[in-house]
Amino acid sequence: MAKKILIINPFGIGDVLFTTPVIKALKKHDPAVFIGYWSNTRVKPILATNPQINKVFALSRGDLKKIYEKSFLKGLWSALRLAWEIKKEHFDICLDFSLDHRYSLFAKIIGIARRVGFNYKGRGRFLTSRIDIDGYHDRHAAEYYLELLKFLDIRAEDKELYLAVPPESEIKARDILASAGIVENDLVVGIAPGAGGSWGKDASYKHWPALKFAQVADRLISELKAKVVILGDESERRIAEVIVHAMRNKPVDLTGKTSLGILPALIKNCNLLITNDGGPMHMAVALGVKTVSIFGPVSEAAYGPFPSSRNHVVLKWDMACRPCYKNFRLPACDKDRECLKSVSSDEVFSASKALLS
Repeated sequence: MAKKILIINPFGIGDVLFTTPVIKALKKHDPAVFIGYWSNTRVKPILATNPQINKVFALSRGDLKKIYEKSFLKGLWSALRLAWEIKKEHFDICLDFSLDHRYSLFAKIIGIARRVGFNYKGRGRFLTSRIDIDGYHDRHAAEYYLELLKFLDIRAEDKELYLAVPPESEIKARDILASAGIVENDLVVGIAPGAGGSWGKDASYKHWPALKFAQVADRLISELKAKVVILGDESERRIAEVIVHAMRNKPVDLTGKTSLGILPALIKNCNLLITNDGGPMHMAVALGVKTVSIFGPVSEAAYGPFPSSRNHVVLKWDMACRPCYKNFRLPACDKDRECLKSVSSDEVFSASKALLS
């Protein structure tokens, strides 16, 4: 097998974690293989801790666009530096999960001879080996990712997602929780009421109503004596504020107070994570933490917990138009997110209680 492989994935946390079974298979086949990973800047913390990845190039096309908008010269310098950093590693193969012809064109220009990926709407024209797709339908996205290994004559046996948590992050997470009055034997339930950051302005289409999260959290505290921790970044502060103000029992609100580098360690300290469809859910799955997730426009068959397990309960409200996110496109919703709003707080609480019993 080639000695140097570049993984290209400019998407969010979940998509990046979906590539970890591919990385494990590559390393099992040849422990000496050098693996580089080209990602966006936001997900770098969860890649930098992975001991199976030798080097991370965290600057996606979207990141570069933002730099160019502020300064053309800085953008040009950043692009040239990125090209040099990747080129000097002399990669033999790239596995391109980007669905964007510009990444494989770049790989061709810098001399990566074998370029493996997906041909979506003809965008795989610069790939040397490709799988034709129009979306992820009958199988999980991670299964599609694993299928690319056939071009390298590699079979994956371990399909579990992988996420490393450094000891120093675990210590910091325990200190944060301890300062909030949470000790080792407490029943801890994490709530991620935001998520879907990679969707940008459309992230709210994946969000279960904040008031329903509040109802579930109140019952967890009053009926199960749980310690509830709200998790999220600064952009999700308004959602957390609605939850906190609506609750009779006050949770521990860590929204905007921790980085992505610490989030996995905090999730690892939870007995259960209740979440929308998004990165925190996939983190919990990778860490072996039980989950209750609420899915709306997105298919749980393609983007749900992977591999499926009784420890991960997906709640949804089926409608004729659901799932509406198809072929990587989200149409305008004319039903005011009814598929999400119809999932009741009673259902979420019951599923959570069952997993915690």
